Amino acid sequence: MRWLATNIRTLLLALVLAVAVWISAVTSADPDDVQTLTSVPLSVIGQDPSLINVNDLPSRVEVTLRAPRSVWEKLSQNNAVQATLDLSGLGSGEYTVGVKLTVTERPYQLILANPTSVTVHLEPLATRTMPVEVSITGEPALGFQAGEETKDPKTVTISGPDSIVKKAKRARILLSLAGARGSIDQSIRVQVVDDKNSALPGITVSPEVVHVSIPIRQQGGFRDVAVKVVVEGQQAAGYRIENVSVFPPVVTLFASDPNLVDQLPGVVETLPLDIQDAKANISTRLALDLPANISIIGSKTVQVQVGVSPIQTSLTLLNQTVNVIGLKDGLDARVSPQAIDVIISGPLPVLDTLTPQDVVINVDVSGLEPGTHQLVPSWDVLVSNVLVESILPGTVEVIIFVPDTPTPTPGP
Repeated sequence: MRWLATNIRTLLLALVLAVAVWISAVTSADPDDVQTLTSVPLSVIGQDPSLINVNDLPSRVEVTLRAPRSVWEKLSQNNAVQATLDLSGLGSGEYTVGVKLTVTERPYQLILANPTSVTVHLEPLATRTMPVEVSITGEPALGFQAGEETKDPKTVTISGPDSIVKKAKRARILLSLAGARGSIDQSIRVQVVDDKNSALPGITVSPEVVHVSIPIRQQGGFRDVAVKVVVEGQQAAGYRIENVSVFPPVVTLFASDPNLVDQLPGVVETLPLDIQDAKANISTRLALDLPANISIIGSKTVQVQVGVSPIQTSLTLLNQTVNVIGLKDGLDARVSPQAIDVIISGPLPVLDTLTPQDVVINVDVSGLEPGTHQLVPSWDVLVSNVLVESILPGTVEVIIFVPDTPTPTPGP
């Protein structure tokens, strides 16, 4: 005992040094890291089901922790860090509630949490039944008339915080009839508004949509008919008509005697459009060829567009001479074959006037020394809108050589 009392300080110092050495060894083998988890879900527990929170709550919490690397491998897994907001025992009113963090892995040190507390405003959950109103804007197309709407269901149930439910003045659906020519049969989402027609947030509507039907019928003496464009003449040779369009494609006609429009064949023709020798697109307005005592509602003319384009075809030029360019001075060249076939495409009117001289075929030997070479010819088309599709053959043989120098013949 006397020895222990004499050496107690030495023993304690040795113990402290041993612990320090052990901590240093562990730390060096598994060092600490500081990391931030930015998306820890915040869940609410213990809330009285008869109450509802008016304030917006953050859906996630940002948490910064210090932990060994081996622990971080587990912390990165789902649900290793949890954030909860416990509202147990809270009645109606406003409260500041702390965010509780639960970390399932250890060791760790909490560095920072954001937010650390949340303000909640609990109110009684209120429920009301309200009739559904249909707010109609716009008018059907001229000559059409809307009947009485039917809706299913006729009432909806709204629920939410008592202070907001009290502000609800109308449950409505918005429906536009602007330009309608046929009956309406739609399911439309219900909107709850206050006395200023502003939509109220935080309100739950059941059901969320209401089915609405409104019959729309054409009035007597009015009739919708299609428009047919009457074309006369023939476009220029080598050109074709791509399309003929008219706007509007359907017009509304009126007669004081309904029988007159009822007897129409369902189509009305335009005055003739002359396309004789046309070579370009046509855009114009035409009047309609209307029977007597029948008038058109709206504009008296329709917009007509006719697409005119040259016919695309192809042509083969036979035996086009291959020209050698870029030959060094003092050298000569021989091409085999000396002429090739060229397949070209383009508008028919252009190809009809094309001559062999309009397509030049070259083989470039720039920088090449004497010998035999396999080269791909190039081409140059001297007219526009023409493409070279192919050459036959695609490669030619070019033999570059030094021409023989004639030996002088001695005189007598």
